[in-house]
Formats: sequence, C-alpha cells, structure tokens
Amino acid sequence: MCKPTNTGHPLPRPRVTVASVVERDGRFLVVEERTDSGDVVINQPAGHVEHGETLLEAVVRETFEETAWQFTPEFLIGVYLWAHPSGSSSYLRVCFGGCVGGHQADSQLDEGILGTHWLTRDELQAQNGRLRSPLVLGVIDDHLAGERYPLSVLKSFLSSTSP
Repeated sequence: MCKPTNTGHPLPRPRVTVASVVERDGRFLVVEERTDSGDVVINQPAGHVEHGETLLEAVVRETFEETAWQFTPEFLIGVYLWAHPSGSSSYLRVCFGGCVGGHQADSQLDEGILGTHWLTRDELQAQNGRLRSPLVLGVIDDHLAGERYPLSVLKSFLSSTSP
C-alpha cells in the first residue's frame, strides 16, 4: 500500500506551460529573454497555455510568438513539475519535440524576447548561470536520451466552439 507523502511545504497551484525543443545539426533553438525582474536569461521557446487552447495549439503559438519560426510538434518529450526556489510559483511544463520551417524574420517577437539563438548542449551548459530554470538542460538531456512519446497520449475535451 502506498503512503501519502507530505513535505510540509505547500506550493502554489502550478501554472501550466508548454515548451518546444527543436534540434538542427546538433544545435537547439533557444530564446534570450528579459524576465519581469530584469534578468536576461536563456530558455526554450515556452509560455503559458491560454484559456480554451489545447497544449498543441499553445506550443505552436508560443514558439512562433517568441521565435518567428513555424513549429510542428512531432512528439512529447515529457511533463515536468518545477517550483521556483523562492517558493513563489510552480510550473507544470509540457515539453514537445519537433521541427521548424517557414521562418518569418520580419515578425514582431513577444515583449521581453531579445533574440533567438541556435546553441549546442555544451554551449548551453557553459551558460548554466543564465538558464531560466533547470528545466532547460533537463529537457534537452531527455531529448538527447531519446525520450519520445506519441502525441496521441494527449487528449483534449475542449470544445472548439466554446467561447
């Protein structure tokens, strides 16, 4: 019988986010962004799921808004629960692997995005102090280790006609 685990440290309800991992010739598409606190960090293209949006719709939208690349999700890498060290917030991050095409270089990127880069895993490791969270390398490592789940594991019961 399983015993419930209680750490005694309640976390806020996790915010649901999505992220994309795109590898091309051993390099990963990342964004350099300014956080609300003013720090400049490196992250995968990622963001919050909007009301009424599926996970797949969210990751395609977020990747385009942050990079101007059209993302095609091909597989699920994993689902990650992470709490900010301050304890102020927690995140449930759903990470997708896929490819990009159709770059629209003249598109306005999301506010706070300073640029996009294609970096190797080693280049990202060298920037470890600038990574937005441990999820950045963790997800890339899972991708490199071959973590792949079919998109068919995702089920949505959202109505496309609902407001």
